[in-house]
Amino acid sequence: MAQSVNLKPFYAVLGVIAVAGGAWIISAGGGSSTITLPEMVTASAFPGYAIGSDSAPVEVIEYADFQCPACAMFAILTAPDVKSRLVNSGRIRWVFRDYPLPIHDRAPIAHLAAACAGEQGQFWAMHDQLFYNQGAWVQDRRPRRLFADYAQAIGIDAQGFDQCMDEQRHLDRIAATRNEGQQIGIGSTPSFIIGDQLVAGSISIDQFIQLVERAEQAATRQ
Repeated sequence: MAQSVNLKPFYAVLGVIAVAGGAWIISAGGGSSTITLPEMVTASAFPGYAIGSDSAPVEVIEYADFQCPACAMFAILTAPDVKSRLVNSGRIRWVFRDYPLPIHDRAPIAHLAAACAGEQGQFWAMHDQLFYNQGAWVQDRRPRRLFADYAQAIGIDAQGFDQCMDEQRHLDRIAATRNEGQQIGIGSTPSFIIGDQLVAGSISIDQFIQLVERAEQAATRQ
């Protein structure tokens, strides 16, 4: 069941959090190929991938893990309704932030694939590919070759995507974002910041709308 806590005490420190965290090693293309998220990172946390109007009265931040089954269920079953009823209507601005869990050995490379697609303006298309095909790449011994197929399917430049993956270009940023989330109380996925409330766990569209309405009422009182 989803639980909510007030996040107001955290906002004062969001911009000055020092980031440090654990390292994860995962299988990249099979065999001896690995990706390690650094224990200490110098990159700044990434503000996230946003859709919706900048003038929306409520901002919703989702912290998610591409290997998380509950995140995939939310992305497939609930997120389309959230986007059509709340994002497209201008009521909320939706932000996705990386939160690969240490227990998910293939999450870091999936988040890297999404970030590399994001370089070419296709983060959300890769986001959908990863969640809708989660059962396939999680079980594959060489998930990177499937990510290359997804990249081709959404029409991004294969050479640029492969180079980004080879250079592991965004790992520091992914680690920094996850560590910042941990510092403000994110401990599981999916988790949502809706207005000033932190809600942990997948929630229904009706619950989501109720929380947004509460945040809208709070915004009008400010």
